[in-house]
Amino acid sequence: MTTPMEITTQNPTETHFSEQNGVAQAQLPDSSSILGQDKFLVSVEVCLKPSSTARVEDVRCAVERMLEKRSLSYVDGPIPVPADDPFLAQNVQRICICDTDEWAKKHEILLFWQVKPVVHVFQLSEEGPCEELSGDGQLSTFNEWILPAKEFDGMWESLIYESGLKKRLLRYAASALLFTEKGVNPFLVSWNRIVLLYGPPGTGKTSLCKALAQKLSIRFNSRYPQCQLVEVNAHSLFSKWFSESGKLVAKLFQKIQEMVEEENNLVFVLIDEVESLAAARKAALSGSEPSDSIRVVNALLTQLDKLKCSPNVIILTTSNITAAIDIAFVDRADIKAYVGPPTLEARYEILRSCLQELIRTGIISNFQDFDNLVLPNYSTLKEKLNAADIQEGQAPVDLYKQLLEAAQACELFQTHVAVTQISSCQQ
Repeated sequence: MTTPMEITTQNPTETHFSEQNGVAQAQLPDSSSILGQDKFLVSVEVCLKPSSTARVEDVRCAVERMLEKRSLSYVDGPIPVPADDPFLAQNVQRICICDTDEWAKKHEILLFWQVKPVVHVFQLSEEGPCEELSGDGQLSTFNEWILPAKEFDGMWESLIYESGLKKRLLRYAASALLFTEKGVNPFLVSWNRIVLLYGPPGTGKTSLCKALAQKLSIRFNSRYPQCQLVEVNAHSLFSKWFSESGKLVAKLFQKIQEMVEEENNLVFVLIDEVESLAAARKAALSGSEPSDSIRVVNALLTQLDKLKCSPNVIILTTSNITAAIDIAFVDRADIKAYVGPPTLEARYEILRSCLQELIRTGIISNFQDFDNLVLPNYSTLKEKLNAADIQEGQAPVDLYKQLLEAAQACELFQTHVAVTQISSCQQ
């Protein structure tokens, strides 16, 4: 029986270089230390209307002027587009403040004079995925999206995981792009720009990869005005003809290499269930796997090493069975993150966001005069339940308790599903 590989990620809260699998990893400091002042960097994302033809720089300057005039506190969420500004009202669909959750959890409020807003202006692409057919015209070798895509709009905010997971991934990718952009010597500080997310099926690994690509396309749109997401269809790369599979892999990555050659183009390559392409060669050598799979793994590793030389590409991979992945591929992954079943806090936040959306749309209503009810997040839930001015048997305290009990009950369901899956595998 094969022993599962133990894959961990570094703690991102400190500023240092760490060594993992022979790869130096840079971890970004908090915004306050970056500025060296009493101000915090806070991202402000501005989504343009589909009909807008305004220059991105003009919109960015207009939003910065608007923020300077407003005496507001910075918390995550949308802020209204000023109706008294005809230019913004005509071109901007929404304005959203991001990345303040770290201070919100500490019960701190960022005031306007404590913040240095970083404005990101983008326009969603309404084109759907474009399929690239294989040589025999049967299966598509990959799907391609132009980012940021309307299809992935809001996905990053809707995904809820353990505290800090999304921030770690975002910081890693940002630092990887920064190092290559600044021309850091790759022989001294090595970056493969490969992310591996692993864990049981159904935990949202693929969605997280797509959401990460979408978020990075927004954050780096000033440097890379063109962004693409290439989702590889691994099953289309296996041929019925002996020794052809390795050639199909090389042909696919040749097309990706052509995309990467455009310096203003940021390319994300998503390989879902990467164990199908990077199967452990040890099993093939023992005779339990077709020998053609060795050629596939060799071709994949060779092509990944070629892409390493290009600063504008990031490889995003997922796996349900890490023990089946070739160790050479695992060594190339800069960051490896476990994505497991949601914790109690994550389960509560998932249920809270769903219920809040049903209230917003009017599907659920009549909460005893609480039509505009805003459900508390998990960090402030206990304060709400213990508040002296809320009596037992009154809404919304009963609703808060029911929501928490539902989140707790979900753990029993997860345990039952896990036991069922294990029993099925053993049979």
